[in-house]
Amino acid sequence: MAESSKPKVSLQLKAAKAARDKKYKKPNPGPLYAWPMGVWFSLFFIVPIIIIVCYSFMKRDVYGSVVAEFSLKAYQQMLSPAYGIIFLRTLWITVVATLITILMALPCGYAMARSKHQTLLLVLVIIPFLTNSLIRIFAWITILGDNGILNMLLKFFFDLWNKITSNPEAVFKPVKFMYTKTAVIILSIYMYLPYAILPIFTAVDRFDFSLLEASRDLGATKPQSIYKILLPGIKSGIISAIIFTFIPIFGAYTVPNIVGGKDSYMIGNIIVDQVQKTRNWPLASAFSMILTLISMLGILWMLYSNKKEADLKKVSTKEDPLNGGTK
Repeated sequence: MAESSKPKVSLQLKAAKAARDKKYKKPNPGPLYAWPMGVWFSLFFIVPIIIIVCYSFMKRDVYGSVVAEFSLKAYQQMLSPAYGIIFLRTLWITVVATLITILMALPCGYAMARSKHQTLLLVLVIIPFLTNSLIRIFAWITILGDNGILNMLLKFFFDLWNKITSNPEAVFKPVKFMYTKTAVIILSIYMYLPYAILPIFTAVDRFDFSLLEASRDLGATKPQSIYKILLPGIKSGIISAIIFTFIPIFGAYTVPNIVGGKDSYMIGNIIVDQVQKTRNWPLASAFSMILTLISMLGILWMLYSNKKEADLKKVSTKEDPLNGGTK
């Protein structure tokens, strides 16, 4: 009899608890708080993208306005050989600049994460963000110009070498840095290096360095430990750094417009010129769709990588008896 009354008592307790929770349950204001951000996101992100998509499938009339008539002419123009060369050039400049940026950001992020002065180093990395980008670009003109600091330094070593070799007749010719692909790549690296350092620094800071010690104890060399343990362990930070660097450089306009020349005309320049000069909005929208698609693919890649890394951590935690898991 006592045993049969236990289930009834437990059911009554559960019912009483449910009634109490229902009575004192506070309303969830989350959806209400999300409305302003949702409206902002819709008005300034989703709606403009929809407009760009629609414009890319329309025609341009002789006066530069958009005709509401379905057409693939903008995409046909975009696939022409002339624009294909510009696309390949943009891709080449972006890949080279991104690769060099990541190679520079890896040791910087590692050194920052292992340093005792992280705050100071973070401030030094963030300081360039406090300065207008145009000011920073024009500052580099004084470095890369024909009479700039870099050419003055090269001239000094050139004259010094002439004195050593007793060849006073040799004349120094300034190296052409400005208005070339080299200038665009150098400025792109400078502008977006902080965007690559910060995610790598975060990933290295969270990395468990006892894994490196364990690999060394098991006979791995230092390069093997870095290649097989450290780099896979900070893969999410590297992917984020690649995305934060590749996407803005691929669509850059200011840098190639100021320090670039005819051989460094990029997709960002095409979009601006088609809007401001030629007034071909459908073609500009078609090129903008390429940038949007690349951005979305990059974001999806980053999200997938982060999710995969989180799933692996969950599995390893469950299988590790030291962390409360079951082997």
